[in-house]
Amino acid sequence: MGDYFKHESAYVDEGAQIDDGTKIWHFSHVMGKVRIGKQCSIGQNVFIANDTVVGNYCKIQNNVSLYEGVELEDYVFCGPSMVFTNVLTPRSAFPRCTSEDYHKTYVKHGASIGANATIVCGTTLNPWAFVAAGAVVTKDVPSYAIMAGVPAKRIGWACQCGVTLKLDGKKAKCSACGREYELVSENELKYLENIKYENK
Repeated sequence: MGDYFKHESAYVDEGAQIDDGTKIWHFSHVMGKVRIGKQCSIGQNVFIANDTVVGNYCKIQNNVSLYEGVELEDYVFCGPSMVFTNVLTPRSAFPRCTSEDYHKTYVKHGASIGANATIVCGTTLNPWAFVAAGAVVTKDVPSYAIMAGVPAKRIGWACQCGVTLKLDGKKAKCSACGREYELVSENELKYLENIKYENK
């Protein structure tokens, strides 16, 4: 157990692994079989269920629930009141209670999920994906893709810094930070790491 902050109204169950510098705010509940990395911000009224993983430097805003099977890598942003599901065919009369009933959801490094968006279980949000507010994600999301609508569709590409990219043929250069990208296919954008960029 690391050196973390917990508001007096929050509950952290015995066994939870929480690294240094993480802050857990008002009325949140972290169950015992949870791993949370360092320097995370867990907002008000957040619930984190057993068998979930939260990486380092994540920001989970108010009223978000992470249910069993959700895994967040480093630098993931979860906007206010966004929703993760973990069962595809829920029925109150026929409870789903085996591990086979729960579908894993992966949110990869640097991805952002906007307020009130819904992520249907069994999907993967690849690195630096950007899900718009209110979108409903029902399938895997490519790296750097901007997803919007119900169901969510790709409407563009986003830089690692979050600015929308404008393609010039198959190339794109961020107007804010100068990072450069190349369109490899209709659903694949590649960051050109060997090119130097400047923060403006």
